[in-house]
Amino acid sequence: MSNSSPSTGALAGQVAFITGAGSGLGAAFARRLARDGATIIVNDLHPNAAADVAAEVGGDTAIFDVCDSVAFDAEIDKVVERHGHLDILINNAGIAPPTDPDRVQQAIANQMSRMEGRIGDLVPPNSTVDLSDEDWDRMIRVHLYGTFYGTRAALRHMTPARSGAIVNVSSVLGLRPMAGALHYATAKAGIIAFTKSVGQEVAPFGVRVNAVCPGWVDTPLLGAMDPMMMAGIVMQIPQGRMGRPEELAELVRFLSGPESSYCSGDIFAASGGFA
Repeated sequence: MSNSSPSTGALAGQVAFITGAGSGLGAAFARRLARDGATIIVNDLHPNAAADVAAEVGGDTAIFDVCDSVAFDAEIDKVVERHGHLDILINNAGIAPPTDPDRVQQAIANQMSRMEGRIGDLVPPNSTVDLSDEDWDRMIRVHLYGTFYGTRAALRHMTPARSGAIVNVSSVLGLRPMAGALHYATAKAGIIAFTKSVGQEVAPFGVRVNAVCPGWVDTPLLGAMDPMMMAGIVMQIPQGRMGRPEELAELVRFLSGPESSYCSGDIFAASGGFA
């Protein structure tokens, strides 16, 4: 569906494709860009979640896995065929490492031993040793391959048009990796390098590619995290709290619009001082 009346916002007439927008950060991005007049295409794996957000913002849905390059190409092409152009792509889709209660408890015990100076009592967490090929591959594919597939599909239209903005969602863990989530940190660090490289390539042709590195944000993605582990993380955040999706949405809105015209290949952290 589409908005019932023409918008006069700063993004009026702009078409924005947002991956993983059925909940969390992606949904907040969709709401923020729609508020300024953009037509939103909501991608997600979950049809009902995508439909709910699309209905809220007066947009359309695109249900597919970002790891599927053929589907990504086809959906981007459909958007351009229907609307005549694609102006904004936000590569947001992501997954979080599953929580292992036993490993969390061991990490807490190790931290206590470290604080008491009993280094010899530390038990190896074996996060790297126990990481399966399948878990490594899925994490890299969703984050890094998905960002590549989306960017490539969008640039096929944006570069000839000499116009467009792409925002890639990395993480503070791409800037400041932590033990225990090596595949997540690796994927997010890869997005940073990818953004810098592609941003340099297409900047002369009117296309801006930038990345945001959210810190710890209160979204469903962190819902399964152990409360004690989360409390320990919050203690390391200088502002003393997690971020809100709406706060990150303001940064993404800036990078999506004309206000960020001099930003290309740039990386922006929003972490409450953590990064």
